[in-house]
Amino acid sequence: MTDWAEKFTGIQLQKAYKPVMDHNPVMTQRFGADPYALVYDGRVYLYMTGDHLTYDASGALTDNNYGDIRTINVISSADLVNWTDHGSVYAASEQGAAKWGGNSWAPAAAYKNIDGKDRFFLYFANSGNGIAVLTADSPVGPFTDPIGKALISRQTPTCGEVTWLFDPAVLMDEDGSAYIYFGGGVPSPEKAADPGTARVAKLGADMISLEGDPVPIENVKYLFEDSGINRMGDTYYYSYCSNFSMTEEARKELGFSDGEIVIMKSDSPMGPFETVRGVLRNPGSFFGRGGNNHHCIFCFEGTWYIAYHARLLEEAMDLTGGYRSTNIDLLRFDAEGVPAASAGTKSGVEQVGHLDPFAVTPAVTMATGAGVDTRPYGETAETFGSGDMALTGIGDGSWTCIIGADFGEGASSVTFEAVGEGSGAIRISQDTPTGKVLGIIPVESPGKEAKKITGNLNESISGVHNLFFTFVGEGYELLSWQFAK
Repeated sequence: MTDWAEKFTGIQLQKAYKPVMDHNPVMTQRFGADPYALVYDGRVYLYMTGDHLTYDASGALTDNNYGDIRTINVISSADLVNWTDHGSVYAASEQGAAKWGGNSWAPAAAYKNIDGKDRFFLYFANSGNGIAVLTADSPVGPFTDPIGKALISRQTPTCGEVTWLFDPAVLMDEDGSAYIYFGGGVPSPEKAADPGTARVAKLGADMISLEGDPVPIENVKYLFEDSGINRMGDTYYYSYCSNFSMTEEARKELGFSDGEIVIMKSDSPMGPFETVRGVLRNPGSFFGRGGNNHHCIFCFEGTWYIAYHARLLEEAMDLTGGYRSTNIDLLRFDAEGVPAASAGTKSGVEQVGHLDPFAVTPAVTMATGAGVDTRPYGETAETFGSGDMALTGIGDGSWTCIIGADFGEGASSVTFEAVGEGSGAIRISQDTPTGKVLGIIPVESPGKEAKKITGNLNESISGVHNLFFTFVGEGYELLSWQFAK
């Protein structure tokens, strides 16, 4: 019998792409750009453009050109620190839900109770030429195309002249009505100060049609892209990214700069809106690597946050190519309660509550990790790209981390669910990767069907602690874990 404890002696931990206590970027196993947050049933779901590394014919890394992005990455969290990977929605192309579409950029998500059942709606841009909508019975899918064509196209009234017909955002108002915001681009250099390419339309009650024609959002100063919309009290805040053609005089007059997230306000969801201020400078001003700036603002457990993308993961991988990953930071407010200039950080936000280790937790839940990957598990997820996921790519010294698990009065055992023909072991450590070893659980060829493996801990663990799962061996995958008293 293999002495798995011996296998951990002197093991070299694989290197993570972010320090354990840094919470940005929120995910390191994949890229994820243009984040959009949906708060549902005590969790925040993030939907992100599926950036992925691309290479030329010689195998050299190329710059991110966005042309072959056809997936939308989905993760969720109940505490904004430990994130569960739900996979990548196959959104566009013949392999995706919207078979008529070529790309899936800049998603937006919403849900609505229709005929007594919550329905979920995922909107995305088909490159710069229209907006698609997908539907599902769950925030993680499977998503399907209910109309078989674009919801908004260049044939939609007032939209043919929009330079970039993309970047949707959706407002679910308190009276049950819904609105979609989209558009961007600068028609010509002379129109940089007021491009006139932002639009808003009321959505139909079914969320997959328009109730009336889209109308221009007037006086969006130096618009570039990236619609956002939020209601705070009785005020509607429209937000966007400014373009890169601002004059110094305009910067001084308006109080914001190139590539900055700017907010406008109105007492009506369809405007007119008036400019307020910039709320998030270009990520290059915080992290050194600039690029486009894309955001969403959301409220969770009574606190407002701003999610945006930067190039931290790309930099940690020692790559250059404009590949983006998602961060979350606090949205700041002035003394009057109006959103104000916020800061991008690597540390991110504080944990909201603690993780319950006695609940069945997907193994693809982590605050950070190293040397691991994820893949769709089961026929539905494999067909549609999102849903149940397996932790895969396991090898010697790979690991994952959970921040702030609350064990209460104590746990004495743990059960893992595993699949695969390989073998190895899982070392469970408390607080740090090399901290107190709570147990080493062998995984001996679990097989093609999911198998539960239960092991006793060396000693009970109680109170709030970080957890580290370190792996040796290969050829096995993990589906879930759960501690017991």
